[in-house]
Amino acid sequence: MSNSQTEWWAPAEGNGQDADLFGGTAASSQPRRARNAGRQREVRRRKQRRRRSLLVVIVAVMLVIGSGYVVVSLLGGMFDGNDKQASKTTDYPGPGFGSATVTIKTGDTGADMGATLADAGVVASVGAFADAYDANADAGSIQPGTYTLLQEMSASDAVEALLNPASKQSFRVTIPEGLTKDQIVARISEKTLIPAKDLKAALKDAKAIGLPAAADGDAEGWLFPATYEVEPGSSAADVLKMMTTKTVDVLKENKVDKEDWETVLNKASLVEREGKLDEDRPKMARVIENRLEQGWTLGIDAAVAYGAGINGTQLTTKQLQDKDNPYNLRVLPGLPPTPIASPGEASIKAVLKPADGTWMYWCTVDPETGETVFSHTQAEQDAAQAKLNAWLDAHDG
Repeated sequence: MSNSQTEWWAPAEGNGQDADLFGGTAASSQPRRARNAGRQREVRRRKQRRRRSLLVVIVAVMLVIGSGYVVVSLLGGMFDGNDKQASKTTDYPGPGFGSATVTIKTGDTGADMGATLADAGVVASVGAFADAYDANADAGSIQPGTYTLLQEMSASDAVEALLNPASKQSFRVTIPEGLTKDQIVARISEKTLIPAKDLKAALKDAKAIGLPAAADGDAEGWLFPATYEVEPGSSAADVLKMMTTKTVDVLKENKVDKEDWETVLNKASLVEREGKLDEDRPKMARVIENRLEQGWTLGIDAAVAYGAGINGTQLTTKQLQDKDNPYNLRVLPGLPPTPIASPGEASIKAVLKPADGTWMYWCTVDPETGETVFSHTQAEQDAAQAKLNAWLDAHDG
């Protein structure tokens, strides 16, 4: 082979066209168009895939949102319902209906009262009552006792009802100063319907009625005069114990030594039965002290009448001289065996702090007004007695 021979695979050149079967322009143009078309199809497929992916994501998000909405709607609605229900049942709108009986015990807190009222259907919840109790400045003065209230009251109305005495089921018993234990028993029985025989029996049970040892088993003078609220169902002992407890409280408040309790009540009972005006009580207490110090008989007719079991205006000369009457202070020295009545605090205070003076007598010269003359001598006392007699004559005795 010569070097001038053209190799069969070499490209031939001519008028800008590729003549070689495997290598010219005409031969390579078709594959290039195919590749372009393939790229376009791939781009379209990619776009389609992106659209589908985006659509899937959008659908998925919508499903999540929709599911969440359903869950929140269902569960949230349930919770909202509870909240709404709670708001409805936390406190009733009132005013209420029907009736309910509740008992507030001694020492109950606002929460304790709320529990009692909620259990009885009076208030919707303990919390509502506690809030209303805290919001009312007077709530602390709610007293123990049995109350008639409405069912389903608003908590604030329930607090007001407990503060209203008209809501309380009780018997109000007022014991005036100067009554004897027998008179007090009659008054209690009249106002509470507790039989007098039950009250008299209770008086004999010193422990049951809280009678201190200083009284030596006799309640005379120990039933403090005051107004009491007696709850339905209270026993005779319950009522009497309130009174003896009050007496002890008053003695303690006035700082009376325990060993002096009976003596103070004894002297105070004499002052109570003899005095009508509070300003005279300390003077009477001084006369008692002056006479005791000098060994005189006290000469107090109220005590004589107590021992005789009659009214002082009914005393006879014979009764005034009766030495068998242990309460006859006309003839017997010292104090009577027991108090002769239940003294009030004014008389107790008078005994604890008698007026300064040297009087030895007193005489009430005007029973209507209570005007009393205090004297140092028998002559002055006689003049005062004459003045009393004139008054009695003017008023037909």
